[in-house]
Amino acid sequence: MLIKVARVILFSAIFFLIFSISWFSFEFCRPLKHSSERVIFEVEKGQSAKDIAQNLKKKGIIKKTWPTLLGYRLFFSSRSLKAGEYAIPLPLSPKDILHILTEGNVILHTVTVPEGLIIQETAELMESQGFAQKDDFIRSSADASLVSPIDKDATTLEGYLFPETYSFPKNTSAGEIVATMVSQFMQVFNHRWRRRADEIGMSVRDTVILASLIEKETSLLEEKKLVSAVFHNRLKKGMKLDCDPTIIYVLKRDEKFKDRLRTKDLRLDSPYNTYLYPGLPPGPIANPGRDSLEAALYPADEKYLYFVSKNDGSHHFSHTFREHQQAVNTYQRR
Repeated sequence: MLIKVARVILFSAIFFLIFSISWFSFEFCRPLKHSSERVIFEVEKGQSAKDIAQNLKKKGIIKKTWPTLLGYRLFFSSRSLKAGEYAIPLPLSPKDILHILTEGNVILHTVTVPEGLIIQETAELMESQGFAQKDDFIRSSADASLVSPIDKDATTLEGYLFPETYSFPKNTSAGEIVATMVSQFMQVFNHRWRRRADEIGMSVRDTVILASLIEKETSLLEEKKLVSAVFHNRLKKGMKLDCDPTIIYVLKRDEKFKDRLRTKDLRLDSPYNTYLYPGLPPGPIANPGRDSLEAALYPADEKYLYFVSKNDGSHHFSHTFREHQQAVNTYQRR
């Protein structure tokens, strides 16, 4: 009798186990009936698996929380559920949803940072595009330790926030964005370019400063190496660079720029005023792009010492001051 009872109990337990496994497998691998659509679902930092499962249920992505939680503990517990925004293509089973959330294939948002912005302008761009707050970005950009291996004199990251199109997940911190931009600069300014800087007697910092001047003087690719030649030639002769954008930089940085330079601005007593002080300014005046960096390293083989705007975006280049004055009279009067 006891043997029969034991057999019944054992059979019942096996049946119950098989039934439970089958039921779990059915619930875990079966998609909830849905019309085909993509649902945006966000996992916030610090959320537990239970919180995430409850939110999935609230959004109608899953029907029950227990198959998702049990499946996570059985098959995915060694992998974290990664924070971020996800585009979940419904219908999808809890098992497939957990694959998505543990692989971390989050939605990426793009932002294009143009050449020639200063830190404050880049911070304003990031905030306007829904990324980091302006003040947080400026604060993170003060961490010059990120470039200390190549520039021990840097006090901020001005010049090293490389202009590029970037893709970031939602809620990426200002520090992470800044670090990514500096990392991109490091990749672009490679060992070949560093050797070239040594060959022409310039440090990486000097190159970036010069490239920032070139970036602000012309947007035309065909002119960048000519502008670079002018600056290289003037530096060799000990001439002042007479570069308007260096003064504009100080005024913008101090939030005093009034849309255009005035005569009194040329007398601004600042080491950045290249009308008063010879040589390169003490730091970059913008974040230069690839073409301006290359132009700083590889100037055109020309003896030009002057250039003046033609008021159409291009410039006239001259060898002598007399030629330059004639060009000024021609183009500035026009």
